[in-house]
Amino acid sequence: MAMIQWFPGHMHLTQKAIAERIKAIDVVIELLDARLPGSSANPMLATLTQGKPTLKVLNKQDLAEPERTSAWLAHFNAQPDTRALALDASMAAPAKALIKACHELAPTRGGMAKPMRVLICGIPNVGKSTLINTLVGKRAAKTGDEAGVTKLEQRIVLAPDFYLYDTPGMLWPRIIVAKSGYNLAASGAVGRNAFDEQEVALELLDTLKTHYPQRLQARYKLDDVAQMTDEQLLKAIGAKRGALRSGQHIDMQKAAEIAIYDFRANALGRITLESPEEFAQWLAAGQTLDAERQLKKDAIELDRKIRFKQIPRPDRRDGPC
Repeated sequence: MAMIQWFPGHMHLTQKAIAERIKAIDVVIELLDARLPGSSANPMLATLTQGKPTLKVLNKQDLAEPERTSAWLAHFNAQPDTRALALDASMAAPAKALIKACHELAPTRGGMAKPMRVLICGIPNVGKSTLINTLVGKRAAKTGDEAGVTKLEQRIVLAPDFYLYDTPGMLWPRIIVAKSGYNLAASGAVGRNAFDEQEVALELLDTLKTHYPQRLQARYKLDDVAQMTDEQLLKAIGAKRGALRSGQHIDMQKAAEIAIYDFRANALGRITLESPEEFAQWLAAGQTLDAERQLKKDAIELDRKIRFKQIPRPDRRDGPC
């Protein structure tokens, strides 16, 4: 399967804006998708905000498996200069929890003389704009179900001495963990033109078949899900949900769209696609593969330079032959 990549032009501008803004920031809030906390954490953001206290917010917790959410919170809270909490955009008073956590991370900030300056970041479609609107009690940020809706930085005043700087959703230029790419696509963080729905659906079903087979059986009225291949399972879903072409052939594209939609709409119940341990294994494998790829690239470049230097050049002092 091809590696999923998506980095629209406005994300380069966001990267520059964060690099400039971070100089005057006290705390960074990174909004994560509670269904895929590892895959939705931006490694480029970690580099840009290095040295700043960070609050990891697992958003959409109402869509995620509670036990795995607890494991991820423990994982993040064990990291230095980091706090983590879980919430969803429908919570009545999330601002109080966020402000409290930020003051714990930067206890010397506060009051009109030293207002708290917080940068909130997150991948596209993670629910950041919806959360901000909940925080301020009005439509301060534009929302939508398409990746990359917010395109401009905004400053929001949550309290007289608490300034929140909102940035557009940003992925990173190169996703080295293949499984993360598919999880991001399944969640809606990647633009629909950047991936093949059938490939993403097959990867999604492979995960669900392993960890949540009963959910699949209940949703699609299927038996022996664990014994099916991913392709057989997708075909069975298509047959059950009427994704048929003429001649009663399964429309695999339509079946894939149904599977992805049901996951995003929480029709399968509360699901988390990765544990801290699983993501650590994927990341280690991705880093190894990326290092090997870079070594091959460097070897090719070195060979090109050597061959270029070995080509005899004519002595121009002798004039034309």
